[in-house]
Amino acid sequence: MRIVVTNCNTTREMTEEIVRGARATAGPGTTVTGLTPAWGPESAEGWLDSYLSAAAVLDALRTYEGPPYDAVVMAGFGEHGREGVRELVDVPVVDITEAAAHVACLIGRRYGVVTTLERSCGQIEDSLELAGVGRNCVAVIGTGLGVLELEDGERTEAAFLAAGERAREAGAEVLVLGCAGMTGLQRRVGEKLGLPVVDGVGAAVKLAESLVGLGLTTSRVGTYARPLAKRRVWRRPGASAVD
Repeated sequence: MRIVVTNCNTTREMTEEIVRGARATAGPGTTVTGLTPAWGPESAEGWLDSYLSAAAVLDALRTYEGPPYDAVVMAGFGEHGREGVRELVDVPVVDITEAAAHVACLIGRRYGVVTTLERSCGQIEDSLELAGVGRNCVAVIGTGLGVLELEDGERTEAAFLAAGERAREAGAEVLVLGCAGMTGLQRRVGEKLGLPVVDGVGAAVKLAESLVGLGLTTSRVGTYARPLAKRRVWRRPGASAVD
């Protein structure tokens, strides 16, 4: 089984870190391939970045020329094109936001999300609602750290612990890592906080393996029917503008 894990930003080092976490969770016989968009933001923080990321991820999958794959894991916390990718590809598509929330609901009645910047909280709340798993979320709390600041392990852990305490006080029985760049943090912070912590990348990989093993993929009836046949221009010819 081959799973393609899509980063939602153009930072290759983050793709590599996400892939390491995915491979650590994947079962025997599962190959994990990382995919970094060729264009888009270097980190996804806010609505503008999210919409750019969504289009870039769709474009990366549309033009993918690697080995055939059996499932896609979308490793961007918050919605970065999930619904469009489900229309585009013919294999199961598992988003880490949705996967983490579903797993959290299996082990606790209420969960909380600890993420990066506070500006991302509303977007994550909307993504959880769209996926139908927002009802059990008691809090989405930012650490005040940008995505690219997560490389500082000690600082990230301290910020997560402080935010995690706030989520627990709000009634969270389970915590969710609210950024793919936090992958690997779950064991350390879970022990210190005394409650389960779900890593969305690992959860998505295991759910993707399960869907493939069950022979299931996205329904083509209604919502995720194949895109209508029409002319689509994906980018302006010769465009290479960079902010």
